[in-house]
Amino acid sequence: MTWTPDYPRALPARRPAGHQPRAPRWTLGLDAPTSLLTSDYLAVQCGDERAGAVAEFLAAARASHPAGDPDAPEAWELLSHTDETGAYNLVHLGYWRDATAHARWLRSAPLARWFHGLDAATAEHGAWHEVVQVPPERAETIYSDPRRAFGLAACDGTRMVSMTTNGYFGAARDRLPVSAIDPLEPAGPHRRRTPPVASQRRRLRAECGHHTAVIRSGQYWQPATGEQLADYEEVLRPKLMAGMDHLRRAADTAGTLSLRVLTSLDRESLRPLRETSVLGHFHSLAALEEWAAGHATHAAIYQHAIEKNRRYGPERTVVTWHEVFVLPRTAAFEYVNCHPGTGLLPYAPTVLAVLP
Repeated sequence: MTWTPDYPRALPARRPAGHQPRAPRWTLGLDAPTSLLTSDYLAVQCGDERAGAVAEFLAAARASHPAGDPDAPEAWELLSHTDETGAYNLVHLGYWRDATAHARWLRSAPLARWFHGLDAATAEHGAWHEVVQVPPERAETIYSDPRRAFGLAACDGTRMVSMTTNGYFGAARDRLPVSAIDPLEPAGPHRRRTPPVASQRRRLRAECGHHTAVIRSGQYWQPATGEQLADYEEVLRPKLMAGMDHLRRAADTAGTLSLRVLTSLDRESLRPLRETSVLGHFHSLAALEEWAAGHATHAAIYQHAIEKNRRYGPERTVVTWHEVFVLPRTAAFEYVNCHPGTGLLPYAPTVLAVLP
């Protein structure tokens, strides 16, 4: 049994009649009832990876996972991202199925205490904290291969379940249980804040709009060699980056709130792995769907994946996956002394100063 909500459908599914997927896919299964799924992104933002703040951040991050601590993340990663301004962002990502354990971790973990103790007025670096927390009905996942766990699937008490709700536009929406009863429409327009938020030397709380969509889309090619390695690095990756460049350039019309290309790091050496993920925030699920269904950059990615699945089948060594969350209005992210283009700051409907 998998503990996933299932609502009687009041809204029509997007699945075409008689659809049969061209490639097998898997989704996340939960072994026990779960009230909230949590992915917690906490990052330091500075000039480069040699900054003193990086060492402080790493020490606090590594001390936040003591053996046997029931409140520590059930799975965690270190990631890096160099943003459009050239700022280096080192990210600690933790996953929980127990929201109460996460809340306790935020009160006691050295990394959380480091973040809360920052003085925005005097800090020589920035930091940001984005917590994505939703009930399972507002989450969907897909994996091209079940042999390695990614994201939430790395938590104990989860497993990968074979599915057929894939291979057509609108499948991601159909995999969201809440989509059976809710059209997931935004409550207001997508609008850039003008003038930009004065964010430096300040601690700010940015509130998401209702039904903001968050996607983490992963690419894993660590075991790839020869022809498959060359194909990913020389053909597929450029197509992926072309799509991300479009979503950034056309952010005002494409509904893009934030887009980061994250490189997975070895947790001890910080050596970059042959694994990346794109963390994207969109004004609505429909905005993300419009790119997926109608833009040439996504068509190039999608058709390439279909061709390689046909060619290599189970011998395919490049794995793709994603997890999507649709947030309620109550979600809010926090930024300390960050540049004004960080995260949701350029588009958040509400930005509030946080008192020390």
